[in-house]
Amino acid sequence: MKKILFLANHFIVLYSFRKELISELLSKGYDVYLSLPKSEKNKYFEDLGCKVIETEIDRRGVNPIKDLGLIGQYKKMMKAVKPDIVLSYTIKPNVYGGIVCQKYKIPYVANVTGLGSSIQDGGRLLKYVALTLYKIALKKAEKVFFQNDSNRDFFIERKIIRRPYAVLPGSGVNLSLNPFEEYPVCDGKLVFVTIGRIMKDKGIDELLKAAETLKEKHDDLVFRLVGAFDDNYKDKIERAVSAGVIEYLGFSNEVHDIIKRSHATLHPSHHEGTSNVLLETAACGRPIIASDIPGCNNTFDDGISGIAFKPKDVFSLVEAVEKFIALPDEEKAKMGKEGRKKMEKEFDRQIVIDAYLKEINKIEG
Repeated sequence: MKKILFLANHFIVLYSFRKELISELLSKGYDVYLSLPKSEKNKYFEDLGCKVIETEIDRRGVNPIKDLGLIGQYKKMMKAVKPDIVLSYTIKPNVYGGIVCQKYKIPYVANVTGLGSSIQDGGRLLKYVALTLYKIALKKAEKVFFQNDSNRDFFIERKIIRRPYAVLPGSGVNLSLNPFEEYPVCDGKLVFVTIGRIMKDKGIDELLKAAETLKEKHDDLVFRLVGAFDDNYKDKIERAVSAGVIEYLGFSNEVHDIIKRSHATLHPSHHEGTSNVLLETAACGRPIIASDIPGCNNTFDDGISGIAFKPKDVFSLVEAVEKFIALPDEEKAKMGKEGRKKMEKEFDRQIVIDAYLKEINKIEG
């Protein structure tokens, strides 16, 4: 059987966005291996028929010793598995996996899921090192997939890629698992939800300030926050909850019901590949209020299925929410329906699966 090895930095990267592709490959008779950090949740893939290789990886650390250790793990993995094709996601698997694949002449396909903090917000030295490593790693990739035009252009302008590349509609959205839901009645309260890692890059500081400002003027607004804590935000969130500014719902892998019970999703992120939360929001039939940045603004049409605001700008965020509040209920519901239409037309996950299958067939000749 042909062996395909996935390199990822977290269970959720494959479970939430690639499990359909993995299932498709298994059904076609491929032997599927997954490189993932240790987790009890990995059993989900083992039960499907995958072989999971536990891999220690520091997702956001910049310790060169640990990164050398990751290269060593990948070398050992390639020798043992001898994969026919490698598919990688996120910066470290892309970079270090790509370098090792070149060494052993293994065909590989990389997916740039976003520029990441080291490139987007890192210092000059860290950014230089990250881009140089990317240039080396992608040199012989069979294909480089991007999740938005802006990231693609960034790599082209800096001559990081020369090999074939393409832009996918993010990771796509599974329209069956994220069905359209009728818009909830606005019975005296408007519920906004923000879903994602609780960290600076996700705009959490702007969200908290905006929510505090808005609740001083509107006592009928509810701001819900879903996600895992990062960057020492625990105390800040607990204070906001105690002050009645937000409701914190904890971490959840299954957010459809949470989105379903909201009137809109707020997403003040500073940078994205393509936001999967916003794809799931639109598929559910809920309006989007999000930063006007690549990876967010491609998921909705401003004024039609959502409202854009300037990133890192509390005043602009408040203004966008006020604009949404002023809309008649039927206009809010119509925004949600337009978002669902856009997902069906442009972001069906099957588009992504077909692109990968086409590339795999091409590699196999």
